[in-house]
Amino acid sequence: MDKNQATGLLLFAAVILIYSLFFASGPEPLPEQSPTVETTTVEPAPQTEPVVIPDAGTDSVQDARLRQQYGVFAGVAEGTAENVTLENEDIEIVFSTKGGELSSVELKAFKTWEMEPLFLLEEESASIAYNVPTPNGIINVNDLYFEVSQDETTIDEKPAKQVIFTAKVGAGAVVRTYTLPAEGYLLDHQIAFKDLGNQLSNPQVTIQWEGDLKRLEEDLEESRRKTYLNYYTADGTYDYLTTGNSEDQVNVEKPLHWVAFKQRFFTSSILSDQFFAVGELTQSTDELDKGVEKRMSASLVLGLSENAGSVQYYFGPNNYNILKKIAPEFDKNVDMGYVIVSWVNKYIIVNLFHFLENYFSNYGVIIILLVFIIKLFLLPLTYKSYIGMAKMRVIKPEIDELKEKYGDDPTKMQQEQMKLFGQLGVSPISGCLPMVLQMPFLLAMFFFFPNSIELRQESFLWAHDLSTYDTFIKLPFTIPFYGAHVSLFTLLMTISQIAYTHFNNQLTTAQGPMKNIGYIMPVVFMFVLNSFPAALSFYYFVSNMVTFGQQALIKQFVDDEKIREKVEETKVKNANKKKSKFQVKLEEAMKNADSKKKKKQ
Repeated sequence: MDKNQATGLLLFAAVILIYSLFFASGPEPLPEQSPTVETTTVEPAPQTEPVVIPDAGTDSVQDARLRQQYGVFAGVAEGTAENVTLENEDIEIVFSTKGGELSSVELKAFKTWEMEPLFLLEEESASIAYNVPTPNGIINVNDLYFEVSQDETTIDEKPAKQVIFTAKVGAGAVVRTYTLPAEGYLLDHQIAFKDLGNQLSNPQVTIQWEGDLKRLEEDLEESRRKTYLNYYTADGTYDYLTTGNSEDQVNVEKPLHWVAFKQRFFTSSILSDQFFAVGELTQSTDELDKGVEKRMSASLVLGLSENAGSVQYYFGPNNYNILKKIAPEFDKNVDMGYVIVSWVNKYIIVNLFHFLENYFSNYGVIIILLVFIIKLFLLPLTYKSYIGMAKMRVIKPEIDELKEKYGDDPTKMQQEQMKLFGQLGVSPISGCLPMVLQMPFLLAMFFFFPNSIELRQESFLWAHDLSTYDTFIKLPFTIPFYGAHVSLFTLLMTISQIAYTHFNNQLTTAQGPMKNIGYIMPVVFMFVLNSFPAALSFYYFVSNMVTFGQQALIKQFVDDEKIREKVEETKVKNANKKKSKFQVKLEEAMKNADSKKKKKQ
């Protein structure tokens, strides 16, 4: 999450908390440098008749150049490139016999926002180069030409397909083996230099991965905010590159387990259990290029064991249930929030959401059912919150008397209020605390819906895509902090919140400006959420309506007169009750604060 989002979230949470307390029902070796070519100015030679070199001579010169550049690998430095396809039910991968490397990766079940085939890698905009040190210098394996064969195998007793690229070098060979299961997005890759150990100056490969991350979503600004270069080290540290200044580049000097080019809903990643010795990671954003979200690169050093190394590629959706099975902390490519909020999302919301997916295909209906189930689960807290506010309401006459008597002495007023609350067995936070306990669920949705790929390109009512804002009216101008569109779901959420505030004000003891400020909060939310996913605004709208109904229903079963009777009974029981140690200390602290204030005056 970037700084702007973090600030927005903190403000959002603060606004909700303030509102809840007063007006709700409860209170992300260095790569070998390419040889530098020095250019010099050469005077044009005198014009002579062109010299015709025989073909054989030309071939000899070419062979000599190849031997000088590639050494023993010169025999496989020429050839004809052909494409080879490896696919399963989820993904289609095209390789080239030149290099035995990936040329394109297409996800079959997904489309771009323009409804075109979705590619996470294309050779026109991305490359993965394997560079090895030899006595003749650095050689890019992708420059070599391979013979290809395909085979069937198994992974964890499940069928899988293999494509094997072999470049024969004298008595040895460079072999690249790719294995793809019958389903899923994980591709295994092993590179081996058989009987070529003496041709490697150093038993390592430098992997140079570069790519322009193509625009996949309609909302480019939001997509860029949620596009990160994430990485995870062998010692268990997860981190990422943020956008801006020096934070766009990092040299990781400790072993890396995986590196991911993470976009909003999709991730391209390279992983290795052998770990990458070091890594140089960079990213940049061209604000003028509307077809590319970000440009990223990773230079990773992979050590070879017995002249062989293995990695895995992940090209797939940011689906939490899929990512958590790939590698340690790989699920962090889906932002689930912090601490308690993350816990609520991972262990409650995600499982509940996918359970409902098994029975319903309409995601608007799923959101409605999600609201009802969560509200039912939180009903005891809602009830406690209502009772707490009801108690404060029935003792309002006593509080008004104290205000008239000690209105000019705030300290004395607070002391007498605490005394009154103790006698009547009423806590001023009893109505707020249950609402505070519901906050993790409210904030969990703030992370869940914007990052839920399940909602991508799913329509409901007038919203063509629940993963982005619904444009009910397109404005010919831009309103600061609001945008150039009107989201109807956000507008409905605002109206429902205002109506709920009006209803709730009848149940609270708040007066004056503090009572009316509750109407301002929904307007603030309207500006905050107008460019957020329609699913989030719709969830809050339905949640408001259900809460409104719960309050109205509870009101029918709660008798203020009976609550008053219980308060009076408690008052009689506590008539001779000694003050608690906490209450005594609190009163002493208030007296000390008051005396210090008077001395300063």
